[in-house]
Amino acid sequence: MRVIAGEAKGRTLVVPRGGGTRSATDRIRETLFAILEPDLSDATVLDLFAGAGALGIEALSRGAAHVTFVERAHEALRALKRNLGTTGFLTRGTVVSADVSRYLTAWPAGPFTLAFADPPFADVVELEKTLAHPGLRGALAPGALVVARFLRKHPPTLPPGAQTVRVKEIGEETLLFLRYAESAAGG
Repeated sequence: MRVIAGEAKGRTLVVPRGGGTRSATDRIRETLFAILEPDLSDATVLDLFAGAGALGIEALSRGAAHVTFVERAHEALRALKRNLGTTGFLTRGTVVSADVSRYLTAWPAGPFTLAFADPPFADVVELEKTLAHPGLRGALAPGALVVARFLRKHPPTLPPGAQTVRVKEIGEETLLFLRYAESAAGG
């Protein structure tokens, strides 16, 4: 796996041993970041279920100001920290070793202008729980974009106030771009 574009273009990223994560393929990241490119300059990003950090690191490489990576698996955290060092983004990334639900319950500091929700094994129950979590909504800036990745055959049920902005199908996977209504986000 490699960084596709930007200041760290071509740098190789390591993946965790043991298969406990589901890294986004080059094709998925190319499509995702072609769509996100206009929104990345100086973005503050929340990368939930970060794994080895491929999505957040790609965002940093393309101009995001800062990424908070949330991951609980030890092997993934080890790979993520190594990848941040390899790409030179240690000072622009914060690594949080925690379960996503616990992290969101602690009402994370924000505001984040972009969030990725990409649970391991495309766990639709975990994705639904994350998208409905009030801590996620509370951490987002007004108008923030949330990108969820899941298997096309298992779409999540969206919580009240979540508005679909765009849907992009790539093979068996789907990228869902959504925003929360201001009243649902407490704003």
